[in-house]
Amino acid sequence: MAVGTHTVTTIAELRALLDERRAAGASVALVPTMGALHDGHFALVRRARELADVVAVSIFVNPLQFGPDEDLEKYPRTLEADVAALAGLGVDAVFAPGFDEMYPRGAEGGTTVHAGPIGVRYDGASRPGHFDGMLTVVAKLFNIAQPHVAVFGQKDGQQAFLVSRMVADLDLPVRLDVVPTVRESDGLALSSRNRYLDPVQRKAALVLVESLRAAEAAAADGLSELLAEGVAAFGDHEGVNLDYFVVVDPDTFLPIADDFRGRALVLVAAYVGSTRLIDNAYVQVG
Repeated sequence: MAVGTHTVTTIAELRALLDERRAAGASVALVPTMGALHDGHFALVRRARELADVVAVSIFVNPLQFGPDEDLEKYPRTLEADVAALAGLGVDAVFAPGFDEMYPRGAEGGTTVHAGPIGVRYDGASRPGHFDGMLTVVAKLFNIAQPHVAVFGQKDGQQAFLVSRMVADLDLPVRLDVVPTVRESDGLALSSRNRYLDPVQRKAALVLVESLRAAEAAAADGLSELLAEGVAAFGDHEGVNLDYFVVVDPDTFLPIADDFRGRALVLVAAYVGSTRLIDNAYVQVG
C-alpha cells in the first residue's frame, strides 16, 4: 500500500485499508474525534503512534450526542485543516464519513447503546441522551476499524469512564489508553469549544481550573472543605454559571461519601456565556 495519509469516507474503504495492514502484521490504533482538532487531539495522535504501527483518526460530528438545544449546527468543522495537520503527524488513515454512511436508518431508526445509570449523571443530567449517542458511535467505530488500542483524553473524564465500562461489559476486543488533559499555558483545558469564547470570556473561563486547584489544596481536609473551596472559587464571576461541581470515586464514578479517604476525581462544568466547558482533576482526599 502507498505510504501517506489516506482520507476515506466509507466503511468499506477504511476496512479494506486497515485489513491490508493487519494482514501484514501491523497493529492498529484508533483516535475517535469530532474534528476541529487542536493540540489536545494531537497529543492523542502522538500517543497512538507510540502504541501501534498504524494510526487511524475518525472525524465525525455525531448528531446522536447533541441535544435539541445544543450547538450541532455551529459546531466547528475544519476538515481540510484537520487532514493537513494529521498528515503532518504521520497518520495513516483519516475516516471522515457522512451522516448517511454512519446511520443509514437515520438518527432515530437504528440500534443504539444505552450508557446506564452513570450516563444520566453529571454531564448526562445536563445533556440528556448525550452519552447514549457517544457510546453508540464509539461502538460503531470500534467495530468498523477493529483497532488493537483506542486513545481518548482525560479531559472528558466521564466519557473515558463510560467507554471503558462499555468495553468491559460488552467484551469488546480493544485496549483503551487515556491521555492526561492537555492545557494551555495558563491552565485552561484545550477544547474545540474554546474558540467560541471572546477575550473577556476566555479570561473568565479560567475559573474552572482555578476551582480545581482550590479543591486540590483543600482535599487533605476532607470532602466538605474540598467542595466548599472549589465552589467558592466561582464567586461572582460575571457571565459564568456553575453547572455542577462533584467529587467521584474513579472506580465507580459515584459521589464519594464524607468519610472517603484516597484518590478521587473532581468534575466541574460551567457555562461561560453560552459556551459550556468541562474539566476535571484527580485529588487525594483526606
